[in-house]
Amino acid sequence: MDQPNSYPGETAATLVTVPRILGLDVGDRRVGVAVSDERGSTALPVLTLVRSNRRQDLRSLARILRKYTCAEIVVGNPLYMSGDLSPQAIKAQAFAEMLRQEFGLPVSLWDERLTTTLAHRLLHLSGRAGSEHKMVVDQVAAVLILQSFLDARANNIARASSSGFSNQE
Repeated sequence: MDQPNSYPGETAATLVTVPRILGLDVGDRRVGVAVSDERGSTALPVLTLVRSNRRQDLRSLARILRKYTCAEIVVGNPLYMSGDLSPQAIKAQAFAEMLRQEFGLPVSLWDERLTTTLAHRLLHLSGRAGSEHKMVVDQVAAVLILQSFLDARANNIARASSSGFSNQE
């Protein structure tokens, strides 16, 4: 029997699941949250967390980590276009370190230059405006950050696999 969200012809016996990854777009007032799918190939929006205080933010993230059984976290790193650290990047790096210490999971910082701009553009093109736009833009940015991370990881694995095969010829 096919699984919900399965590909044609994919059965429970062929479904390959990997630990999920939590993707975060961290801001001063809100945190956009996304998770990877069961295959580790697609980023999915979850919610926008309105920040209150450190303890409550960590409690909310802990619930999300448990609900989706995430084994890794990716935090957007908003560098300047030059690659230098921005004030927000320093805050994101401190947030990432706090997550490492609190949850004991691997936490990666991922270059998120222009993701919020792209998120705004995508929402504008989709016709979302006003308060609806404001509440989902951080989720869209989190999806873009996580999807970029997943794509890069898949490309690195594919590159390593293909180079391994060519060495055996």
